[in-house]
Amino acid sequence: MDTGRRPDSRGPDGTHSPTRTPGAADAAGVIQSVSGAGPGSPAGAYPGASHPGAAGVPRESLGLRAHQLEMTVLMTPDMANFAGNVHGGAILKLLDQVAYACAARYAGAYVVTLSVDQVTFLQPIHVGELLTFLASVNHTGRSSMEVGIKVVTENIRDGMLRHTNSCFFTMVAVGDDRRPIPVPQRIPNGPVEERRYRAAQVRRQLRSEMTRRQRMADNADDGGSPS
Repeated sequence: MDTGRRPDSRGPDGTHSPTRTPGAADAAGVIQSVSGAGPGSPAGAYPGASHPGAAGVPRESLGLRAHQLEMTVLMTPDMANFAGNVHGGAILKLLDQVAYACAARYAGAYVVTLSVDQVTFLQPIHVGELLTFLASVNHTGRSSMEVGIKVVTENIRDGMLRHTNSCFFTMVAVGDDRRPIPVPQRIPNGPVEERRYRAAQVRRQLRSEMTRRQRMADNADDGGSPS
């Protein structure tokens, strides 16, 4: 659910980092808002899309980047846990939906979740706050994509912003037969995207190494007897 309100969370370098937390700007790989609505214009006021039955227009003509996605959701009482804060499971579900939407739009295909890395809950999120998910495809393999997501929480009453979550999803594009299919190769543009691209490569290598070690451990356990 997009409320149409976009928090002005840019820092001096143009990144979404309202609290200027060290490393926060690197989490999502998002440099600018991709809402498409200019200052003072209503959300969804896109040329060619404001009248019923109007012909569609390519997203590129609206300045929307295929590798980026922004979504804003209002936290409602049904999402609360016993402490009165938003349940972590509700946030994880939204993160997975955002990762899917970002990766699927970039690949132009159905995608599945392969792994989730470094889900960090930095601060509690309260009912009634707005959560803006800033997502970006930071790196691609043959059929896989790393999607970085940064979550910015806004208090509607005082307008204060907080960086509350960050994580990285690995998504895989699949065809109608549910087998992996190639995706467009992500070419970083500028030093910020290049840095995120290199960091994603390191994370991919670490995931491969962890998988290799886990397989070795599993193989070793096969020869043992139950304790």
